[in-house]
Amino acid sequence: MTRVKVVGASGYGGVGIIELLLRHPQAKIQALVAQESVGAPVSDLYPHLAGFCDMTIVAPDAPEALAPADVVFMSTPDGVTMREARAEIARGAQVVDCSGDFRFNTEADYADYASRTGKPTAHADPGLLPLTVYGAAELHRAQINPERKIVGNPGCFAISCILGLAPAAASGLVRLDSLICDCKSGISGAGKKLAAAHHYPNRYEMMNAYRLSGHQHVVEIERELTLVAGAPALVMFTAQVVPMCRGIMSCLYGDLVREADEADIVALYKEFYKDSPFVRVLPSASPAGGTMHVRGTNYANLVVSVDKRTRRLRIVSYIDNLMKGQCGSAIQCMNLLRGYPETMGLTQPGFYP
Repeated sequence: MTRVKVVGASGYGGVGIIELLLRHPQAKIQALVAQESVGAPVSDLYPHLAGFCDMTIVAPDAPEALAPADVVFMSTPDGVTMREARAEIARGAQVVDCSGDFRFNTEADYADYASRTGKPTAHADPGLLPLTVYGAAELHRAQINPERKIVGNPGCFAISCILGLAPAAASGLVRLDSLICDCKSGISGAGKKLAAAHHYPNRYEMMNAYRLSGHQHVVEIERELTLVAGAPALVMFTAQVVPMCRGIMSCLYGDLVREADEADIVALYKEFYKDSPFVRVLPSASPAGGTMHVRGTNYANLVVSVDKRTRRLRIVSYIDNLMKGQCGSAIQCMNLLRGYPETMGLTQPGFYP
């Protein structure tokens, strides 16, 4: 059994990881750690866990929090993992970081990312950056292995766009300077922390775009697409919030460099993802287009379409922002780190309606 510690257990990411660990046959939760709700059973915070997980949340300096674990999930804001990861590794843990602290291998890339969020651009532990691997299992499966000590889990918008565009970029199907990512997310993507913009009267029947001057996930998207293409990729990215709880729909566009029809591109995408059990490639007429069909799952549904009139490729990528966009990808990475089947604990269907 893998002994697991969840840091940031009181947030949406933390509770999502707990939910998945409870269904995992090879994982045992050892400690739930958070700054808030210390001393309370996690089932008081999230009553749906009553009888399934009633563990008490402990402070970061509690003996239970400092005990060695096999895997530590850091479901914390940016800036925390970079200060804690080295100590966890020294205690023998493998770290899966769900913040942006370890999504990059260089100080320059991290600084670019941090500058877009208004956070300090200096990384607190740059010596660990060359040791991390980006947790997009579909692209870096071989690197996320039992020898690895730290994984940077992808951002939710980022993984939806990367999965949707990687096959086209890798095959030279689209112009790399023509890529557009038009992305909409449910409000849970903003996290649990209260804010005026998330107040019901301000969110109900309200849609808005934000960070138009430069969204932080662009750094991940361009880096990964550049890697698969072997040439620089340039992305125009628009993030939007829509009045729903969970789910991301990313409409992705690129100018075709050669004639191609939908069937050929569907076949290309299926071949690219033939060893990726959580990516489903669908034709444009598929009834499985929509966030409802991935809600509560680790699947990404990619709908392929070609606009022959404008000679553009269109991919619509659907994921659950709290699952494939965070917790599900994190468990997928844990499976690879521990040498388990990649799908272990993750193959349940969603819920309907």
